[in-house]
Amino acid sequence: MKFDGPLLKSTTIDFDVGRFCIELAKKLFPIYRSITGQGVRDTLAHIKHQLPTLNICEVKSGTRVFDWTVPDEWIIRDAYVTDVSGLKIIDFRNNNLHLVGYSEPVDKWLDLDELDAHLYSNPDQPTAIPYVTSYYERRWGFCLTHNQRQSLSPDLYHAVVDSELRMGVLNFGELILPGQTTQEILLSTYICHPSMANNELSGPVVTVALAKWLMSLPHRRFTYRIVFIPETIGSITYLSQNLDHLKRNVVAGFNVTCVGDNRCYSYLPSRDGDTLSDRAALHVLKHIEPNFKRYTWMDRGSDERQYCSPGVDLPIATIMRSKYGEYKEYHTSHDDFSVVTEQGLAGGFEALRQAIETIENNVKLRMTVLCEPQLGKRGLYPNFNSQELYDQTIRMTMDAISFCDGNRDLLEIAELMGVPISRLVNALQPILNEGLLEPSLL
Repeated sequence: MKFDGPLLKSTTIDFDVGRFCIELAKKLFPIYRSITGQGVRDTLAHIKHQLPTLNICEVKSGTRVFDWTVPDEWIIRDAYVTDVSGLKIIDFRNNNLHLVGYSEPVDKWLDLDELDAHLYSNPDQPTAIPYVTSYYERRWGFCLTHNQRQSLSPDLYHAVVDSELRMGVLNFGELILPGQTTQEILLSTYICHPSMANNELSGPVVTVALAKWLMSLPHRRFTYRIVFIPETIGSITYLSQNLDHLKRNVVAGFNVTCVGDNRCYSYLPSRDGDTLSDRAALHVLKHIEPNFKRYTWMDRGSDERQYCSPGVDLPIATIMRSKYGEYKEYHTSHDDFSVVTEQGLAGGFEALRQAIETIENNVKLRMTVLCEPQLGKRGLYPNFNSQELYDQTIRMTMDAISFCDGNRDLLEIAELMGVPISRLVNALQPILNEGLLEPSLL
């Protein structure tokens, strides 16, 4: 299949990505999110303000989605624990991690032993509030720092959870950006955790920034399918509604999560491990940070579990900064804006942008003349030649041309030469423009 448009080349960004992402994250941070409910809808409304063509969808509670069922919607109005004097010692409104997610309603007095059976803390991080949920088993509970838990005195306590579980909907957002082909790149991120900056909000805000960049491009080879979903049940629901289409059309994609800190870069492969997404991720990270952390499929834990599951088999890989579960603040109240920074978010965005750009640029090229083309008569060979100039530019171009037999893709050529694909694209674009190279899609 021939490709009629130009190679994308290296693009520029016309906005301050780090600042944009952190400002959006701070707006979303106070919203209480779970896998269903008003917090998800409020988050999607903020995202739609940035991406007006975002389609906000809903699936009814009780809907069968493969081996799962969309749960009842959870409505939470208030939650607290008071002592006998009426003083609130645990207050959901002060920090929304204080409440176990999907807690059923309760209003009762308990002694300390009874209350303690419903309390959760982490002795290894005594000053952090842990994040705990119970989506599919009815229970209630509160989370607090271990130091506070140890300070509670034997007494009576009043526990109140003003919540409701009822038939409702699961919401998600979907944005389709048409390209020159119907082949698709899938970007997926989740919007179901409360106030945690890296594990939750870095993914959605970087994905919004990626969408804005993609929308600004004059040419897109691929169609982009960008989804904002609740983790696990959201991806299962989305797959149940779109599986046949996705299997026919998705050629690459990324699960976007934990891309906001500035400590490291990391990569988790697809189940296959050698998809176009994997190749692009490894190529980009090798040139951004050679010492990036490389995980295996056995380290999976996010929505790549669903997208790469047997029978689904989508080519989805994951580029991260510090991987979920691998940094000390993970799933605690310490996952805040001391962890997530403008620089970290900008770096996460850039790694994913380069991976997407790599896939956009990855065509097969075939020379249209036999032997080496005469570049000089076309103004593509410098009149003044020096060994340094030859080594830096001409040699790289001629080496790349020598591999353009129509069988190798540009990513393979870049790997053989040990250079970023972006350099090859810039070097080969003038030769392509002269008709000396014929591109075709993979």
